Amino acid sequence: MTSYKINNLNIGNDEKCFIIAEIGVNHNGSLELAKKMVAAAKECGADAVKFQTFTSEEVCTKDAEMESYQIENSGSETTQAEMLKKLELSHEDFLKLKDYCDKKDILFLSTPHSDDAISFLEAIVPVFKLESGDITNHPRLKRVAISNKLVILSTGMCTLKEVGDAVRVIEDEGNHKIVLLQCTSLYPCLPGEVNLNAMLTIQEKFGYPAGYSDHTMGIHASIAAVALGATVIEKHFTLDRTMTGPDHKASIEPAELREMINHIRIIERVAPGDPRLSLIKQTIPDIDVYRGNYEKTPTSREKDVIRSSRKSIVSAVNIHRNDVISEGMLCIKRPGFGIEPTLTNISGVIGKVARVEIPRDTIIHWNMVGGAGK
Repeated sequence: MTSYKINNLNIGNDEKCFIIAEIGVNHNGSLELAKKMVAAAKECGADAVKFQTFTSEEVCTKDAEMESYQIENSGSETTQAEMLKKLELSHEDFLKLKDYCDKKDILFLSTPHSDDAISFLEAIVPVFKLESGDITNHPRLKRVAISNKLVILSTGMCTLKEVGDAVRVIEDEGNHKIVLLQCTSLYPCLPGEVNLNAMLTIQEKFGYPAGYSDHTMGIHASIAAVALGATVIEKHFTLDRTMTGPDHKASIEPAELREMINHIRIIERVAPGDPRLSLIKQTIPDIDVYRGNYEKTPTSREKDVIRSSRKSIVSAVNIHRNDVISEGMLCIKRPGFGIEPTLTNISGVIGKVARVEIPRDTIIHWNMVGGAGK
């Protein structure tokens, strides 16, 4: 069975479940709060903490709208860019966090949201963890694959074909170190939308270790996932769910994280029939509701999230009518209602002629380009 050695940890089938406390942006832009969260995650028994490395300008266009859950959870309505700007940490902050994690003996991870972030993180993370919104962002998949590091990829909002296309992009760069996480990209995800059986479908189809990125309220779904064989659990974590911010409400607090990890470690240690498993089953009477139907496909509610969470091909500069479009004129940002940034689509845009004026930071649609340039 497949297993990967990361520092002093083994990740994969027949190994202890690798547990990531997803801090994300729950530090609210504060380095000191981030450190407190690292310390709490370590005390709870997490193997790793994960952040997000970005500048708002690299993540989304200036007019990209907030997702409905972000508006509800943060209590204000603005643009994604304005919301994210308040949640940024600098590269210097991340270097300090990496040192702090090393001192606490917990693995530092961060999801990159740009090529610049990948270049920065490459020297300080042993694993690249990518978000569901990058599943069709093939240049990003290709860039992290080239590093030859383990790639942990969430698969929210995805069809099985899209997962397969992403896997092939990584494999085509000679990287066969992959973990795929079943995920439902809703905040929060309801128990009936979890579909843990899709995790088994993914593992059987692609042959890589599979896990679960949990956006539900509470800890039951993660425990059920491990009972079904999850090799990795990623769970949003906060010190206080009542704090202001887009992700706090769908996160668990330290006492819950500790309880979740304790249950997971019991499941890993005991043999079938052990009475402790029966006690866990009694604690989670609704465990079967998380199983789902084995089909890897977006839920009806996820289809509404795709437009705001995925990426599009965007103009990086002002492109004038009749300009021949080159790679340097393009970038990739949220939202996702333009041309998807698959390798095929990007090749299809490069070399075309702009039919209209395309200002910088504009989502590109096929009707804006046409005909090959000379």
